[in-house]
Amino acid sequence: MVVFVTGGSRGLGAGVVRASVEAGHDVAFTYHRDKDSADALVDEVAGKGGRAVAWQLDVRDPEAVERVADEVIDLFHDIGAVVSNAGIRRDGLAMNMSDEDWSAVIDTNLSGAFHVARAFLPNFLAQRNGRFVFVSSIAKDGISGQINYAASKAGLLGLSAALAKEYGRKGITSNVVVPGFFDTDMTRDSIGTTVGAFVDQFSPAGRKGEIPELAQAVLFLTSPGASFVNGQSLGVTGGLDWGP
Repeated sequence: MVVFVTGGSRGLGAGVVRASVEAGHDVAFTYHRDKDSADALVDEVAGKGGRAVAWQLDVRDPEAVERVADEVIDLFHDIGAVVSNAGIRRDGLAMNMSDEDWSAVIDTNLSGAFHVARAFLPNFLAQRNGRFVFVSSIAKDGISGQINYAASKAGLLGLSAALAKEYGRKGITSNVVVPGFFDTDMTRDSIGTTVGAFVDQFSPAGRKGEIPELAQAVLFLTSPGASFVNGQSLGVTGGLDWGP
């Protein structure tokens, strides 16, 4: 199977790339600006199963998304799964949120996911098979200081459910993973020491998540074993289903 991953050069996306390659899948993944990290990941996973190829992409640009999708399909032909992970944060309280910061996050996290899904739908329909997996966040239920991020991550649930209803009878599934707090660059920058201690204390798991745990949840949703799982959200939160 071929897996396409957006935002795959670092963090959770890189974890999905590693797990997919190690499972024997070929992987096409995108990065926004950090070519060095993307190239390093391609080198890291070489010879560990499938192959990985990186593309530079800004998912906010629908024409660029269509171009990259065409290039990926030309190289790999049929794509088995699309994992929409690209995302950014620009934090601020609602009253102080600028139009620029609101639009940047919505355009990347939500509209970008739509652009990617739309670009790969013809390929999925032609082969009458395909898996969409969208990476949301525990912030979907609302979190102070991240109103744009919360709205974008909540929107992914509606986007995914609509795709499931529109194309489920064509052999296509669409699901969402909802990560809790994982040890990534983004969460280390955002949650701080106090909130991190809160998560460790009050999460039923007693800790933050590890990236391979989320990657395996994503791989399940791309697998034949998930062929009857459609329009669902899978919480990978350690039991902590609300934010501070």
